[in-house]
Amino acid sequence: MLLTLPDVLTPEQTAQARQILDAADWVDGKGTTGYQSAKAKDNMQLPFESPAAREVGDMILKALATNPLFQASALPLHIMPPMFNRYAGGQSFGTHVDNAIRHIHGTGMRIRTDLSMTLFFSDPEEYDGGELCIEDTYGVQSVKLPRGHMVLYPSTSLHHVTPVTRGARVSAFFWLQSMIRDNGQRAMLFDLDLSIQRLAHELAGNEVAEKTGVQLTGVYHNLLRQWAEM
Repeated sequence: MLLTLPDVLTPEQTAQARQILDAADWVDGKGTTGYQSAKAKDNMQLPFESPAAREVGDMILKALATNPLFQASALPLHIMPPMFNRYAGGQSFGTHVDNAIRHIHGTGMRIRTDLSMTLFFSDPEEYDGGELCIEDTYGVQSVKLPRGHMVLYPSTSLHHVTPVTRGARVSAFFWLQSMIRDNGQRAMLFDLDLSIQRLAHELAGNEVAEKTGVQLTGVYHNLLRQWAEM
């Protein structure tokens, strides 16, 4: 399931975050990846210990904690602190797949990467190229979103970032471990959740519809109880 989440951050938040990120000290992105990915990777990143990364990362995590679309689609258990990258001057990231297990820097904690996320801090007209191209069952999906928007996709997907030939592409990228390991089960629960919400909204006051909604809610939670890993 590939999903776009609009307006994760407000325009005011994205403007504030971009000011912080533009003033930060960036380093070669190869220093924060594994051997195989490093051969395909050409970008700049903020170090793990960067105060700017922590400040903007906290802003993102607080926004996601109250975002109903994110919570319903991802069913997050653990979320890695956001990292930040910048592409300019022809930089790109060749085709790769994200590591299955990630260590949370500065802790002894590890998470399984079920879902990958990219949150954009540059509007599409600010740069040429820089598309995030994700391979899924329907082919290659090209993603280039307005600032403050985020894309959520399975970490099992092959993906790449095309060369940025004008301007700069600034974004956050990070991963989460979901309560539901299986992507198909997670997508099914998300569809069921949306259907229950739609039924409650469009047929409010209808006694039969409300009873059906309660029954479907029971099915949702029983499936969640059966499939969830805590």
